[in-house]
Amino acid sequence: MNKKKILSYVIWTVLAVVLIYFCFRSVSWDSFLEALGACKWEWVALSMLTGAAVLVLRALRWQMQLRPLDPSVSLLSSFNAYAVGLASSLVLPRLGDVVRCGYITRSSRIGFDKSIGTMVVDRLWDALSLLAVGVILVTVLWNHFGTFIVDNYFGAIVTSHTLWIALGSLVLLLVGVLVLFWRMRSKGGFWDKAWGFIRGIKDGLLSIKDMRHGYLFIVYTILIWAGYWLMCHSILLALGDMEEFAGLGWADSLFLMFAGSVSALVPVPGGFGAYHGIVAGALSAIWGIPFPVGMIFATLSHESQVIVQAVCGLGAYVYESYFRK
Repeated sequence: MNKKKILSYVIWTVLAVVLIYFCFRSVSWDSFLEALGACKWEWVALSMLTGAAVLVLRALRWQMQLRPLDPSVSLLSSFNAYAVGLASSLVLPRLGDVVRCGYITRSSRIGFDKSIGTMVVDRLWDALSLLAVGVILVTVLWNHFGTFIVDNYFGAIVTSHTLWIALGSLVLLLVGVLVLFWRMRSKGGFWDKAWGFIRGIKDGLLSIKDMRHGYLFIVYTILIWAGYWLMCHSILLALGDMEEFAGLGWADSLFLMFAGSVSALVPVPGGFGAYHGIVAGALSAIWGIPFPVGMIFATLSHESQVIVQAVCGLGAYVYESYFRK
């Protein structure tokens, strides 16, 4: 790992530690542990099992994108690559996407460049799905969450001049790089290889149009987000004996799922600190649940899934390292 990567890792890890500190500094640990001891762990188990099922669904959906590039790609290969990638993201933010592309390249005839293209499409679908959930919350449940979402999420994005300037600059830079490599491709050597890599990414991006049974891609996407919804609602049921959470239902868990997903935009390892602060803050702002109490829900929801990701990732790593032929 070079110095730049080490510095990036240190910065984001420190940020995660700082966020965790500020989130937990007002928590009464006696009350926190008492609440955890009184929660219904069978619902936590259901949430964790659902998290594992969602990982399988994500592997199935990614496999559909990979199959036009290499029909021999198995679900096991797709699952292992995805699981190891998720576990890697617990250590270094955004590392998981690169790791899963590397692993699928090892176990298939798909080049790293093409796998990157499929990963980008996968992430774009996640972004569109999250946007769709936000639109549903704003339109159907406006009286409950509309104002909060527009003011704190959509409104912040639309009015952020810095964000739009950064995105515009990034697009211009990307277009400039593509034009440069296209014009220099006939020079051979590095330029020819670089242009070939870019074309490979394009092939990966377009593999989605060659999928068989494309409707399943939509079905898997719906099931994935339904799984996230169930995971969140299961944690609410686990804490149902606490009066602060007793009245919360399916619509509320849909919003909490949305808020937790938005926290993924903060590039800290595994979402530590960011998820806790955003979800506990939303519980406080909308339902008046004290922030320390909201941290109980956020911690139980986040850490239960971290365990699932770590276990699946470790199992996949051991298989890929020692048992794959």
